[in-house]
Amino acid sequence: MANYPALGASGFTASWATTDGDHLSTVSLRWENEGWTADGTLGRDNAQFVFRLSASWMVQQFLLFRDMDEPDLWLATDGHGRWGEMNGAHRTELDGCIDIDLRGTPFTNVIPIRRLPLHVGHSAQQNVITIDIETLAVVVAPQIYTRASERTWRYTSLATDSEVEVEVDKHGFVLDEPNSFRRVTQ
Repeated sequence: MANYPALGASGFTASWATTDGDHLSTVSLRWENEGWTADGTLGRDNAQFVFRLSASWMVQQFLLFRDMDEPDLWLATDGHGRWGEMNGAHRTELDGCIDIDLRGTPFTNVIPIRRLPLHVGHSAQQNVITIDIETLAVVVAPQIYTRASERTWRYTSLATDSEVEVEVDKHGFVLDEPNSFRRVTQ
């Protein structure tokens, strides 16, 4: 792992406000069944998400709820980069992806930050599943994560040629994301 201390068994909660202050993204993590469950909200998109993560911060399942009690989208992986839907349909276009990125929260970048064993100055490129909350479009986008310093990370989307540099707290959670989010609770 990326040398951040383990979270306590009591879990962890964080919230970020959009820079305009109009929307809030939250995440609450709890330890259960040998892994982490992360429940969160996407204020701008009026949606909720659930991630099931292994103890080593590998995504195992992802559920997205917009306006129904049942998930609008449910993806799962076998841990070897093979992805499928709740109904068992294999999503071959997602094979090889490790992480999921949602534009409505900095939390999805915390997952690779906590998992990647990078030393300062080193980078890792990986394919990431990006999800459009409104249309449920699922697209694979290559991203590069670089550890710029002990508490500074840079993520670069090769699909959009955009780059964001963030500072993280002692647990590897994003503090502020320039022009997007600012941390409001820990």
